Amino acid sequence: MPQVEWEKLDAPDIPAFLDEINPHIEPIPFNPDSTTIRKRRLPFYPDYSFLEMTDLSAIPSVRKYAIYKKDDVNVVNWTNQTIYDVNEKAPVKLSDNNVADYIRFFFTYVRGRHGRFIVIESVDEIHWRTEPPAQGRKVIQEMVHPIKILSKDEDGSYKAEAFMLFKDSLFKTTVHVTPDGMVNLSDEELKIEGMPIVQDMAAE
Repeated sequence: MPQVEWEKLDAPDIPAFLDEINPHIEPIPFNPDSTTIRKRRLPFYPDYSFLEMTDLSAIPSVRKYAIYKKDDVNVVNWTNQTIYDVNEKAPVKLSDNNVADYIRFFFTYVRGRHGRFIVIESVDEIHWRTEPPAQGRKVIQEMVHPIKILSKDEDGSYKAEAFMLFKDSLFKTTVHVTPDGMVNLSDEELKIEGMPIVQDMAAE
């Protein structure tokens, strides 16, 4: 997976951001004195930044995310609706160069009723509870690969192939992305089940 470049906001800039964001944060707003904010750009939303806000005064620390531009705060609530709302407003701009980034972003910040689909592009991205034997790692590394764009239709829809973890199982699946950013999966093919991995935690 490509390295994500985050930029840490300077402390004097944080209160102004939180003045705008805190009305959208539930149940407890973030304290400017104990909060750090990082931001990064999203290539498919040219006018928006993605913010990570961490309140270090809480134990454990509390973290929230938002898709943000001035006067438009969209706090991630782990449903696809937040992303779909921004897709319509922004609007989302998908291309051959950024559709894989969009797929990664979507599945990182959306959790379904039964858990999260975690895109796996390398064996090193798997959080093992018990390390597998070297031969097992080798088999998985040779199986998985980065998100692969399979086709683009005349209407701008993309079809991609990806490997994903769901609970303790590894699947290969086809990811469909429409021009307005709707995402669906098909052709799920179970590759390995019962893997000794750390289960994905509930939404923060």
